[in-house]
Amino acid sequence: MIDISVDKLTRYRGLIDDACARFTHLNKEQLIEDAAMQLRDNMSDKEVLQIVIQAAVEKTSVEEPDWQFVAAHLLAHGLYEEAAQNRGYKAQDKYGNLHALVHTLTEKGLYGKYLLERYTKAELDELEKYIKPERDYLFNYIGLKVLADRYIVRDYDGKVMELPQERFMVIAMHLAQNEVDRVGWAKQFYDVLSKLEMTVATPTLSNAGKPLHQLSSCFIDTVDDSLWSIYNTNSATAQVSKHGGGVGIYLGKVRSKGSKIRGHKGASGGVIPWIRNYNNTAVAVDQLGVRRGAFAIYLDVWHADILDFLNLKTNNGDDRLKAHDIFPGVCIPDVFMERVKARENWYLFDPHEVREVMGYSIEDYWGEEFTRRYEECIANPNLHKTEIPAIEIMKRIMVSAFETGTPFIFFRDTVNRANPNKHKGVIYSSNLCTEICQNMSPTEFISEELEDGVIVTKQKPGDFVVCNLSSINLGRVKSKDDIARIVSVQMRMLDNVIDLNIYPVKQAELTNKKYRAVGLGTSGYHQYLAQRKIMWESEEHVNEADELFEELAYHAIRSSMEIAKEKGHYPLFEGSEWQTGEYFKQRGYTDERWQKLQAEVAKHGMRNAWVFAVAPTGSTSLIAGSTAGIDPVYAKYFVEEKRGAVIPQTAPNLSPETTWYYKEAHAIDQHWSIRAAGRRQRHIDQSQSFNLYITPNTTAREFLDLYMDAWSNGLKTIYYVRNQSLEVEDCVSCSS
Repeated sequence: MIDISVDKLTRYRGLIDDACARFTHLNKEQLIEDAAMQLRDNMSDKEVLQIVIQAAVEKTSVEEPDWQFVAAHLLAHGLYEEAAQNRGYKAQDKYGNLHALVHTLTEKGLYGKYLLERYTKAELDELEKYIKPERDYLFNYIGLKVLADRYIVRDYDGKVMELPQERFMVIAMHLAQNEVDRVGWAKQFYDVLSKLEMTVATPTLSNAGKPLHQLSSCFIDTVDDSLWSIYNTNSATAQVSKHGGGVGIYLGKVRSKGSKIRGHKGASGGVIPWIRNYNNTAVAVDQLGVRRGAFAIYLDVWHADILDFLNLKTNNGDDRLKAHDIFPGVCIPDVFMERVKARENWYLFDPHEVREVMGYSIEDYWGEEFTRRYEECIANPNLHKTEIPAIEIMKRIMVSAFETGTPFIFFRDTVNRANPNKHKGVIYSSNLCTEICQNMSPTEFISEELEDGVIVTKQKPGDFVVCNLSSINLGRVKSKDDIARIVSVQMRMLDNVIDLNIYPVKQAELTNKKYRAVGLGTSGYHQYLAQRKIMWESEEHVNEADELFEELAYHAIRSSMEIAKEKGHYPLFEGSEWQTGEYFKQRGYTDERWQKLQAEVAKHGMRNAWVFAVAPTGSTSLIAGSTAGIDPVYAKYFVEEKRGAVIPQTAPNLSPETTWYYKEAHAIDQHWSIRAAGRRQRHIDQSQSFNLYITPNTTAREFLDLYMDAWSNGLKTIYYVRNQSLEVEDCVSCSS
């Protein structure tokens, strides 16, 4: 029986030889034998190949991790055969004609017409010759499978039309289309993508080149204390979610439960009913049935509804006050943490009443000015207030985090102190993945008028924050020269996203072009450390974090300045801390190279108001074969089950040398992670998606110490608390 089955594999013998050629230590005869045992009569060639691929996948182990690259090679061959059949060329050529592909998919409505309008046939032929099919062999199996299943373009019947290197080239073409030397830049963009030296955000990876090319990851809106504003945000964020963007909403201005409405006492239902409304929108606008929308909602820790807010996702309490699909975040000023530390009382207020009695909104202030006004509110006998020990609120935060992984934490004073654009606004909260910190303000209703039979609504647009993300793959960085080369190309790609984007709402487009903010991030951080034999729990790690992220910051800022030389600075540069040099002074950038850069920035400006933000990179780091974001690995070896298939995975470049440096997340002393994050944060003008890892054995005292340590080390935000016994859902939109 085995001999008959082996005979069925004859067609693939040469392919198996090719796939194993780089890995002479692997036993390819054993692979053939394992696959042969699973073959049946009357199987198609495609089914036989799938058996061989799965046999290679299942041989992946700590001892032999390279089987995942053999499996990827075999999977790539299967994609070549499918694409050749669907597009009408010979499979042995691997890749077909690029111009024909762009023409066909444009006719089918799968590519936007702009590609053929911007690129001539001669240019497309030149770019086709530049495609490097051999770079498909850089993928491991899970990386190529995720790219093939989720991102390469298929026709309306699900047939493979586009291949991996073509997806990278189309992204490069999209982002280079407005450049003077568009072909030259498309080649450079293609190189960093196809070598897996960087990844673009999930919406860019998915939508570039398509008719609806929404390329940005996350959007953040600020809700004013009015019915119009509440529903305007609902409508705007529904549009964002429809186009695949994640949503952040700041609700701190909305009056609390029992507040007055038009003078009627006790009339307001508070923020919880509106949060439930946003929850319904997130579930209903499900992005073409692919996944439900993802909304993070932030509230201040002094808001009178904070206690109900902290129970939104917990299993106890009234279900009518729950919003299980929302990701809550709490905005915390320094004075709260100081009162927790001193075991002092805390006071909750209704923001509407504060505005009415005090004549200002305390959420509009930060730092010492916030503390002064907050203490004025405490002292005012005409303000209703709820007194509660600060530690009791902290306990509620910890209970929710232990049970649900949330709330996210936003240290508002730390964020605003470090804001280089504080001359133009306040940062109230963050986004769905807690890495974005940009100026925010609500859109205001002006009027609604009838003009020639048409209803015209006039609005004053607020700062509707947009996140434009990509990540350098540190796992492939060998030197400082690599950082300089990759970051300079990456920053140009990010800046081009702003002008080559489709915006779901107009105020997002206005904000994005006013600030031109981008978020250069990182993946492969733990891989970077392991390959350099740096232990996570060590001073060497903390110092390396400092040096590495200073280098990344330097080149991100320098690249933004160089683009500003060529294309002009962002409109609100004048008066920013980039211009005054305060940004550099605050961070102690005093050596000669930084001083030179500071002078160049003052002279030429910055193209982007913010440049650095470290996103989670969940799915894109799988594609790049790197570790996610700045996280330690969950496990050196683990097995996933997808659609009934078992997929073993290992930490990147796992070997007898690196295995000792891949300490697993839940075994790590989190204080080391916090210290490294604090050192990184100094160089990141926005924030980082920083997770805390705890176990069921973590005591309340130990848990509290982690929060206090994060605050005192200057972290701006905390993303999930990942309890070992709890699964939490990552944001796909922010993955970069």
